[in-house]
Amino acid sequence: MGGNIKFGTDGWRAVIAEDYTFDNVRICAQALASHLKREGAPGKRVVVGYDTRFASEDFAAATAEVLGANGIHVYLSTSALPTPAVSHAVLGLKADAGVVITASHNPAQWNGFKIKGPDGSSAPPSLVTQVETEIAALTASTTPAAPQRRALHELTDSGMVEWYDLIPSYLDALRERVDTAGLSAMRGSVAFDPMFGAGAGLPQRLLDGGQLRLTEINAERNPAFPGIRPEPIAPNLDKLCRLVRETGALTGIATDGDADRVGIVDEQGDFLNQHQVFALLSYYLLEVRGERGHIIRSITTSDMISLLGQHYGVPVHVTPVGFKYIAPLMHEYDALIGGEESGGYAFRGHVPDRDGILAGLYFLDMVRQTGKTPSVL
Repeated sequence: MGGNIKFGTDGWRAVIAEDYTFDNVRICAQALASHLKREGAPGKRVVVGYDTRFASEDFAAATAEVLGANGIHVYLSTSALPTPAVSHAVLGLKADAGVVITASHNPAQWNGFKIKGPDGSSAPPSLVTQVETEIAALTASTTPAAPQRRALHELTDSGMVEWYDLIPSYLDALRERVDTAGLSAMRGSVAFDPMFGAGAGLPQRLLDGGQLRLTEINAERNPAFPGIRPEPIAPNLDKLCRLVRETGALTGIATDGDADRVGIVDEQGDFLNQHQVFALLSYYLLEVRGERGHIIRSITTSDMISLLGQHYGVPVHVTPVGFKYIAPLMHEYDALIGGEESGGYAFRGHVPDRDGILAGLYFLDMVRQTGKTPSVL
């Protein structure tokens, strides 16, 4: 128990019922709690959210039981939601950390435990190291220390755990970043594939009421992710590509299981790879919106990003793989955009972490403002 808990580029992920168990999730929660309590002042607060995977809400509840038993106030999401919504809530509520129960784009049998720092970004390496040290201390002996735990209903009755709807403020934040009224007034249609994940229904809530027709597929909760893994890349988007061709949609937008990554299909039903999308989003911000600022890219992304930086006279910084390296530079330079090869992009003025829904809206707004199709762009 606990020996196989290793945090990667963005959290700990494992196969459900093998290493990903309630016991191990509680160990992670206790390690985070112990770290936060060692930081000094009482009154720590943590936002806890979850995706649509098997039993994610139960693993989130187990996390809240441990954090609450340690005297940490928990804002526990009332529903499945995108990871960036948790990041936004951490910032908005001035919490000390966030936890998201998600395995992002991994196959259906996996789940995970993502930690967000107090700025809403992926936990920096220093925080991950401290949590892993706490995990090692909890599991080192032959009789490991049991995590503290109280029943969820006791914690909610006492106010230590607070049920919280995190989605409305997140949607308001998206409306501040992009002209959703202008998007909803577009003529034509858009196809959206949340891949049975946490982004389902949210674009409809943002764009409803205008001329734009939004067709959504794979929008029901199905933890088996039938026929796909929830990663928005070409092999998993055949259905979306066909829908775009059949309906003559302006574009197709897909988000992964926790909606922090995006996949784009052009009006011809062809998948645009992540390097093309990163370059186009950078072009949109620099040329269409006329903004300027530093650009952060991981080492495995296209040199096109650096060439765009040269063309528009903005610095481009190259980092190792992982948003835990990109986010600090987003802060340091108040960067315009940060991106990686997996289809995750962060934007200035929002949270310093990936947001697949905002990236998709920005892409659609580029089509609207330029009057050009994705393939022409």
